[in-house]
Amino acid sequence: MNSQDKADGHAKSPNVGALDGIRVLDIATFVAAPFCGTILADFGAEVIKIEEPSAGDALRKFGTTTECGDTLVWLSEARNKKTVTLDLRKPEGAQLLRDLVARSDVLLENFRPGTLEKWGLGYEELAKINPGLVMLRISAFGQTGPKSGEPGFARIAHAFSGLSFLAGEADGPPVVPGSTSMADYTSGMWGAIGVLSALRYRDRTGLGQFIDLGLYESVFRLLDEMAPAYARNGTVRTRMGADTINVVPHSHYLTGSGEWVALACTSDKMFQRFAVLIGQLDIAERYPTSADRVQHRHEVNAIVADWVGSRSLQEVIEQTREAGVPCAQIYSIQDIFEDPHYAARGNLMRVQDPRIGELIIPAAVPRMSRTPPTFRHTGRALGADNTQIYGDFLGLDQARLEALKASGVI
Repeated sequence: MNSQDKADGHAKSPNVGALDGIRVLDIATFVAAPFCGTILADFGAEVIKIEEPSAGDALRKFGTTTECGDTLVWLSEARNKKTVTLDLRKPEGAQLLRDLVARSDVLLENFRPGTLEKWGLGYEELAKINPGLVMLRISAFGQTGPKSGEPGFARIAHAFSGLSFLAGEADGPPVVPGSTSMADYTSGMWGAIGVLSALRYRDRTGLGQFIDLGLYESVFRLLDEMAPAYARNGTVRTRMGADTINVVPHSHYLTGSGEWVALACTSDKMFQRFAVLIGQLDIAERYPTSADRVQHRHEVNAIVADWVGSRSLQEVIEQTREAGVPCAQIYSIQDIFEDPHYAARGNLMRVQDPRIGELIIPAAVPRMSRTPPTFRHTGRALGADNTQIYGDFLGLDQARLEALKASGVI
């Protein structure tokens, strides 16, 4: 919290989180940078979501629409954020943002590079107002480089990062690698790491900084040894379906009762346990190392598939658990809702939304022993906090607020 906030008596949450006292301005859209804001809000930061006045964030209309007009995605992912409207393209709107920046700690944005500079709201200008400002900038390809000005979403990031090339069966086309929004969510997480690191530096020096992240970079960084393997040996990994490049058995197998399970023997010791489990100790002698098993991938997978396929799901799960072999059913969302472990861990959070009633949303992670994440409210209505932020916080009177609303600034 900067000195101005202390003078303002910045209100404390009744449930003090690890980030209590940090004020975040979220002027981004859709998922990536806003998800960073969701993470920060879950842990106590005051996050002010700033939206275009006429329609708001496009995320309000993305996904399953509810009776309040906003989608389930909005209600879940905009949780714990205050919501105000502001047209940054208008001079008065830009000035109001500057006024907020002067009293805030973090700004999240994901406009195409150069957009904020065009409006006089680039980092260099805002840092003059608040030298301690931490600014997260997420874009499709980053702020620099030949593709920096190009648009893009998560699907484009998956393609450009090399991930989509790996997703699918060996003889089939590239497919969606899980969620089409994965790059957005991973970028939000990397962004949160960047923001927290920058705040730690600011605590020591008083100086803020900007964080430059391309959507594709957040995914490329997760692709294990692909870069060094290509640079050293010219290896181009291709699609392998459910299999894994360096480990066997490490795949998906169909049970005799018709369900799929994931089974992973990531070490020689694990494979020895599996050999004991199925009563074929000789396979541990024939394929003693990971390299041996990779070389004989089809034979090893066939042995595992035969064993799994001759048993029901319950038998497979119980027997692998007793043997200490990692195995799990491949879950649908229905399975997740029925699973006792999810219930015991509180991963599904039952909350009340004032506009639509009961809602179940994913709980925040990670768990923290002293400053756990808290839930305050679901994603709010457009402009719900205009009066509090512009009136109570910035000190604008009612006449001024009405004039700003009439002119479309808020």
